Amino acid sequence: MGVFVFLPLVLPLTAWPIARLAEQHLHPRPATRLLTWVAAVLAACSTLCLALLVVVGTAQLPGNPLPDAWSDPEVRAALPYDEIAGPAAIPALLAVLVSCAGTAVRHRQVRRRSARALKPLRGRAVAVLSDSSPYAYALPGTGRRSGRVVVTTGMLSVLEPAERRALFAHERAHLTGRHHRLLLAVQLAARANPFLRPLRTAVTCTAERWADEEAAVAVGSRRVVARAVGKAALLSAGTPGPALAGFAGGPVPRRVAALLEPAPSARIWPPVSTTAGLAAWGAAVGTTASALSSANSAVTLFLVLRAASPA
Repeated sequence: MGVFVFLPLVLPLTAWPIARLAEQHLHPRPATRLLTWVAAVLAACSTLCLALLVVVGTAQLPGNPLPDAWSDPEVRAALPYDEIAGPAAIPALLAVLVSCAGTAVRHRQVRRRSARALKPLRGRAVAVLSDSSPYAYALPGTGRRSGRVVVTTGMLSVLEPAERRALFAHERAHLTGRHHRLLLAVQLAARANPFLRPLRTAVTCTAERWADEEAAVAVGSRRVVARAVGKAALLSAGTPGPALAGFAGGPVPRRVAALLEPAPSARIWPPVSTTAGLAAWGAAVGTTASALSSANSAVTLFLVLRAASPA
């Protein structure tokens, strides 16, 4: 197992350059998917290696339920600095599990509360709330129920007809692209490994940019979408809204600036000769190395424990 068990804990640092460059140089659709998959794989690998460290650390504790042979020097020799890393991994893994579970539970509770509040408006693809506070958001469906767009009368009253179409197209793009799943995945990844927080921030931005681009195609005018986003952000500033991502969420200045420029290229992978290309390949290499390191550590520990266990 050796030092390879520690690599997945720090290899998320290799994804930092692409986290920012993807926002600037990639189409937001592939950027969102790429960053989400990188974050998910890196988080899974680091959590697996924490679990492997916990096995060695737990075997050193008196009264543990593991076989006595698992605490033999041969087993401990498979892990460098076992006297420190093993016991330290136990509270670290517990913190990861509690944090991820709390995030998942809160996410589910918010969706359920929102669905219950909209129960009287069941069956409508667009739920218009009689509320002077200007906000709008996409509420994903549960089970076989399809999602819906939620908007207040306060928001509709300040937007022109074309801007309203942009708003609805933006929120429908969130539902069609299943952005809530991608956002939840990167949130859990950031909870599992703090080094992945820049990817969570980047995906929050690229998901909004993705919906903006879809809205621009549906409306046929990038300026209309930019105007709607900017207006909604100005009017909803300081307004207490729902605990779900709204139309005026994310880095609004960057979103508006991107919409005032030509549509980005749909290229899935940047050329290797560019800075973004080098960053993308660096993230890919780091993710691959993390997966291989965690697999090597898992197989090595399994073989050592199997050899140490009584026949």
